[in-house]
Amino acid sequence: MKRFLLFLVLCAPATVQADWRPVTTDLIVAEKPGPFKLCGVHVDPASGDILVNLSDKGFYRSTDQGATWKKTHDGAIKGRTEWPGCFLTDPTGKSKTIVAALVYGAPISVSRDGGQTFKAMNAKSSHVDWCAVDWPDANFVVALKHESGDLLMLSTDGGQTFRDVGKGYGPAFIFDAKTAVIAETKTKDRPTPKLLRTTDAGATLTPTIEANVKALPQLRKGKLYWLTDKNLIVSADQGQTWTKLGDLKDARFGPILGKDDDHLFVLANAGILESKDGGKSWSAPIALPVEVKGGGNLTWIGYDARNDALYAMKMASELYQWKRGEK
Repeated sequence: MKRFLLFLVLCAPATVQADWRPVTTDLIVAEKPGPFKLCGVHVDPASGDILVNLSDKGFYRSTDQGATWKKTHDGAIKGRTEWPGCFLTDPTGKSKTIVAALVYGAPISVSRDGGQTFKAMNAKSSHVDWCAVDWPDANFVVALKHESGDLLMLSTDGGQTFRDVGKGYGPAFIFDAKTAVIAETKTKDRPTPKLLRTTDAGATLTPTIEANVKALPQLRKGKLYWLTDKNLIVSADQGQTWTKLGDLKDARFGPILGKDDDHLFVLANAGILESKDGGKSWSAPIALPVEVKGGGNLTWIGYDARNDALYAMKMASELYQWKRGEK
């Protein structure tokens, strides 16, 4: 038995140590955000531009890898983002639309001009964990109410009105004005949750496959990637069928697209995992910054493919950057 345990230790994947450095220290000091400070990040993998949300202040952009920051809009936007993916940019790349699900302070807010101006949806959409919209129109909207038993809300008029779908739902993705996939949550009474599909804007929901998911799915060039509690799955036909890519345990967020279609990053409990073969195999975990460890489901990551730079943060921390190969 002792030899077997020693074998397991020797064969366990080593954690890759990274030289992380904060890039938002001066920004946070200058802007004096609310108590939750930095609340979210989105990194454009192609340009390397970084967009962050500061609590009760709004959105700031850096076009020089965090060296300088500029507020995208006038005035303040109350509230904060919270869960990874609860502020979104158009994954199709066809618009400058930004959608922000704000907890404590404001309804879901939409910008059509890259963050210069924002328009709020109905007040009922305040206090939500995340939302999904049809890109770039944002007419079909689903959102999960914060601390309300996984209550799902739905709008088909751009957020002017919302109706309650019911409790017991999880993350979702909307493909167009009629088509979406919505997850059920795992409960004592529902041990095998399913992914549900609608082609009539939520009027009916049809089960597809069994899957226990927590993170928002990610669209990459027409393919929707979704992390389950066991593996990474992908759909190329708007959620009708799903293919398993590879086994993953304790994954929390992702995948984030890397330098090409096969290059992916996933946030897991052990750190950041990297795949260079489309999710079939994964690297040893890259250790998170000490301040970010223990962030649970409120931990965010991003990747700048142009400069081979990873970013990591959790709500109320700094944004940390690691440029691989840089001393």
